[in-house]
This record gives sequence, C-alpha cells and structure tokens, in this order.
Amino acid sequence: MTVAVVGAGLSGLSAAWELSRAGADVVLLEAERHPGGVIVTERHDGFVVEGGPDGFLAAEPDLPDLARALGIGDRLVDQQAAGSTLWTGRRLDRLAEGRAAELLGIQGTADVDVARGFQSFARGMRDIVDALVARVGTAIRSTHGVTGIVATTRGWRLSVTGGSAQEAEAVILALPAWAIARLVAGLGVAPARALGEVVYYPSSTVSLAYRTGQLPRTLDGAGFVAAREWPGAVRACSYSSFKYPGRAPDGHALLRAFVGPVDGEPGALAHAELATILGIRGSPLWTRAFHWPRGLPRYQPGHAAHVAALRARLARLAPLDVAGAGVDGAGVSACVKSGRAAAHRVLGRLA
Repeated sequence: MTVAVVGAGLSGLSAAWELSRAGADVVLLEAERHPGGVIVTERHDGFVVEGGPDGFLAAEPDLPDLARALGIGDRLVDQQAAGSTLWTGRRLDRLAEGRAAELLGIQGTADVDVARGFQSFARGMRDIVDALVARVGTAIRSTHGVTGIVATTRGWRLSVTGGSAQEAEAVILALPAWAIARLVAGLGVAPARALGEVVYYPSSTVSLAYRTGQLPRTLDGAGFVAAREWPGAVRACSYSSFKYPGRAPDGHALLRAFVGPVDGEPGALAHAELATILGIRGSPLWTRAFHWPRGLPRYQPGHAAHVAALRARLARLAPLDVAGAGVDGAGVSACVKSGRAAAHRVLGRLA
C-alpha cells in the first residue's frame, strides 16, 4: 500500500516516519528544495542561529518522546536562564513565570504549564529534522508540489508540479491551512473551506552576535517582551546564548530580536533599539534576519469544531487526513502530535 504525505515540514516528516515504521510504502512530496518547513538552523563559527522556532514547551511530551524514539533523546537541552522581563519604554520589570509566553501568544493546552519553560536540542532545532530525514529520506521527493487531488477506484491521484502524477491508496495533507482548504474543497468537501479562515501573521527575527564585553555584566532572565504601547520595532528579545547552552563560542553572546514591520535594514534597527534597552556598547559582529510572510497561524472562534466536522466528512472518502500547525496547534510539539496522529488514523483505516 502506498501512502502519500504532502508537505515535509515537521508534521509531514513525523507522519511519514510513523507510517514507514509501520511498514507502509511512503512517498513524501515537498514543494521546496529542503524539508523542515519553518525549522531553519544555521551553524557557523561556533554560533547556532535559529530562523524559526528555537525550542518547545518543556511540559509538552510529544517532541521529547519522538526524539527518544529516534535515538537523539540525549541531545535534548533544558532552558538555562529562568524568567523574563517587560520593557515598559523606560525600564525592564520582572514578569511572573509564564507571563512572557502568554504576552507572545504562546499557549499550552489546559493541562500544560507554560511556566515550566522550554527545551531545545544541543545543536539547534534542526537536530530533530535531520533525524527524521535520516529515517525517511529515500521517500522524500523535493520540488514536488501538489496542485490537485482526485479520487480513483483505488484511492487518490495527486497532480504534481511539472505535469506528473502520484497514485496512492491514502493521503495525508500536512500543509498550511489555506493550501489544505484549496485542495480538499476541490473535492466538494464543504467543511474544508473553514480552514481558509485561519489567519497567518508575518514573523521576522534578527539574530545579533556580540562579544560578551559589549553587553552589560548580567542580563536578567531569558529575554524580555516589549509593552504593547512601546512604539519601537523590537517586540521581544531572547538572550539565545544565555537561554540554551552552546549557542555562541566562548567570549561571545547571541541575541535574537523579534521585530515588527520596519522601514530600513532590520539588523541595524534591532541593534539600535537593543543598545538603548540593554546598554550594549559598540556594533554587532554580524546580524542575520529571517522573514516569514506567513509565519504564525491564529485560529478563528470555533476552529476545533470546524476541524472535527472536516475529519468526519473525510471519513466517508478513501483514506485522506489533514495535519499541521494550521489544523491542530502552532507549536512544534503540536505539529509532531498532529502528524503522528494522522498517520495512526490512516493506518487504522487501511487495516
């Protein structure tokens, strides 16, 4: 039996791994050249620079469970610096545990405590992607975007960019919500249109490298969040090399600023504001900016009910499921859980 997974972000990779270890013949179709989605880690000169998420809520078990199953559980690292502050525009005030995550829209489920902080991997978040690719790499078809899907007597036929097609008995769509909505609504599945209402907000970060002597003697906590009324570009800052071990070489520090829309070079603007807020002396050694035009999904009221209705409708068709940040939760642990759960549902139907 062939199962096609569309999308090689963390959800799609997790689904493909779960399917392959159950004995399914998996084809993983990815429109981009490289798998991993928004998980981008650059490693150079002793620095570990994250372009997307730099960690995950320590209280959520799904990603650590996957890491242990993949044999990289020993690469998990805990957050070193505790706590955070609020930049009021005049001073940095200490925040209650978990409050910074709430202000940034990072929420756990009802039984997950955000105050427990975060975890990551020793060499960055790319560790989990690399481990998954090592297991399912032969199944990955890069630069193979899917433009359409139609039912066949044996399951599904996927139209692939370049004019080719992929036949499969089952399909998992691990794509952004708007892409799932377009493909599934084309099958006449009306509940899929609700996924088109998921709003993706842009996300921009700037990583800045310094010598430790350029920073004040101590930085309080793992970072700061700016008050809503703060007019500057920097909305928050993570003290990356203080937050996790091994993010900068000895004698150096790495900061990561989250910035709003800016006119001008984001690295220079971020440094100018951080110099004022934190008392940094001199210029950064270098800066690295990442911009995701559609970065963070935010759900409309009733989203969970819409997803349940969509899955109930899909259950009437040949095995077809959906997964990803735009469906079941925006955090990386939620993406792992979503992909593996979709794989289990498809395997159950095929059985």
